[in-house]
Amino acid sequence: MINYLCRVAHLTITMIRECPEHGPFRGERCVCGKEGHLVLDDAKTEKIGRFISGALRHFPDDLGLAISSKGWVDLNLLSEVMHERYRWATKKRLIALIESDEKGRYELQGERIRARYGHSIDVSLDFKQNTNPKLYYGTSQEEADIIIENGIKPVKQRYVHLSASAEKASEVASIHTENPIIIEVDAKRAQEDGLPMIQATDEIVLTDAVPPEYLNRL
Repeated sequence: MINYLCRVAHLTITMIRECPEHGPFRGERCVCGKEGHLVLDDAKTEKIGRFISGALRHFPDDLGLAISSKGWVDLNLLSEVMHERYRWATKKRLIALIESDEKGRYELQGERIRARYGHSIDVSLDFKQNTNPKLYYGTSQEEADIIIENGIKPVKQRYVHLSASAEKASEVASIHTENPIIIEVDAKRAQEDGLPMIQATDEIVLTDAVPPEYLNRL
């Protein structure tokens, strides 16, 4: 499990501060200009971020966390497990991390929490249906032809992750390749044909797989 934590990458590592008026925020100053007080420095933000990502997306069972079919975990139990590992990590700090996350990786509902995307475990998320007529997927030059021929299938993840814009798809793919190839997905036609697509965030749409007939290389 420790090795997996080390491989959970690409998290936004920025200190978290709290404004008395607007609550938790990332960086040096709130949008109102106030510095607020420090909640978590960069290193502690990274540690909690990696831990929560692993707990909610990849190995809840290893931590003794019961996870529902829709990805929900008890917030208080998660806080207790986290606090056992990092004595300075409190429930309040965990909530500050979630509320200040600009990418919207996690969702809080009362006393339960879940990851909105990025799962490798088997979950059935229940977000609203996608409304974007076109979606995008970034990949490498080497993989593009294979995808156009065979479709998009999940790799090491429960769902295929599609982007709401070509720019976002390029940004995501740039993590793995210097020259991303963007594939356009005819989401409107795919959904009319019965392919479910759900809106995890404003930028990310999830689906089980995308057959090749809905793909076009840009």
